[in-house]
Order: sequence, then structure tokens, then C-alpha cells
Amino acid sequence: MTLALVLEQLLNGVQFGLMLFLMSAGLTLVFGVMGLINLAHGSLYMIGAFCCAAIAAATGNFWLGLIAGIAAAAAAGALIEVVVIRRLYARDHLDQVLATFALILILSEGVRMIFGPRPLYLNVPDMLRGSVNLGIVDYSLYRLALIGFGLVVAVGLWLLISKTRLGIQIRAGESDREMIAALGVNIRWLYTVVFALGAALAGLAGLLVVAIQWVQVVMGEPVLILA
Repeated sequence: MTLALVLEQLLNGVQFGLMLFLMSAGLTLVFGVMGLINLAHGSLYMIGAFCCAAIAAATGNFWLGLIAGIAAAAAAGALIEVVVIRRLYARDHLDQVLATFALILILSEGVRMIFGPRPLYLNVPDMLRGSVNLGIVDYSLYRLALIGFGLVVAVGLWLLISKTRLGIQIRAGESDREMIAALGVNIRWLYTVVFALGAALAGLAGLLVVAIQWVQVVMGEPVLILA
């Protein structure tokens, strides 16, 4: 095993880990603030990937697809929270598991009906194609951009939670939701924002990865296939 191969696989691991972080950060927000077990979080990852790939293919514009994917995942998350999840907060965890598992099946079949059964893929934008020489290995520019973007989002999320008024409300809602509601914060609006933010992070992870993988619904479940 050469040093170049070790460095390449190390960078691949960092890149993949940051994409998993983007997805799991939203799930952690939802569970930490709302105490909700959401098995359908991966379906929001799927929605972001599919919408980004479809819009980018239709318009030929990667950045438009990126914006559309994030917006679609956030909108889907907000709609799901208002229509379904809001009724589950007072229920036990088994009811939450059953309801969100049903959402997986509904969203997977809905995506199959809208986008079809064939795999979708996304072309890397021209400005991020090619490779960068790191001395001992030439590494994909797009993958390096994913690492940088993941770190920027991680820092931005930390600043949002720790330095902003919304972040204070989110942390307070995690500690004592009855007290923050008594202080005049609209807890329903806060929960919808948190769920939409978590969905947007999941969709962001999906649409960033789909440029280096195919996305397809197989046996009712979204899968990413190495391109």
C-alpha cells in the first residue's frame, strides 16, 4: 500500500464523514429538541438528491439544482411536520416509529412515481471538474470542495445554535419547552423551523453526494450507487 493511496482514502473518508455529519446533524436537532424518533429522515436526503438531479438535468445548471434541492427538502420537511409529525409529540415512541416508517413508504413510492424507476445522476459543474495536485497524489477538486463546504456548514451551524436568537430558542426548547412557551415563544413555529432546518441539511447532503453517485429507489428504499 502506497502513501498516495493512504492519503487518497483518508481524504475520501473525511469527505464521506462530513456528508454523514450533514445528514445526522439534522436528525440530532429533531431528536434533541423535539424528542421525536424520525425514521423518515433518510427520505428527506432522497428528496434533496432527486430534486437537485432532476432540476439540474432539465436546466443544465448545477447551482439552480442545488438551490432547488435544498428548498424542496426544507419545504417537504415543513409540510411533514405540520401535517403528520405535529400529532406525534405527545405519543409514545412506538407510535412515532410506526408513523415515520409509513412516511418512508409513502415518500419512496411518491418519488418513484414522479421521477421514475431509473437512476438519476448529476454532472459535476465545470468549475469543480478536474483534480488538484497535493504533492503525492492528484485528488478530485469536487471532493475537496465537498470537504470545504462541509466544514463551512458545520461552523455555520455551530454559530447558528450558539450565537443567534433562534439558536437560544432552540436550546431553550430542548431544556424546557413549557417554560419557553410561557415566555411567549411560538413553540409550534419553532418546531416547524427546526424540522425544516434538519430536512434541509439532509437534502443538502444528498444533493452534494449525488454528483459522485447515482441515486435510485430500489425495493421502496432510496439508495446511492457509486458512479
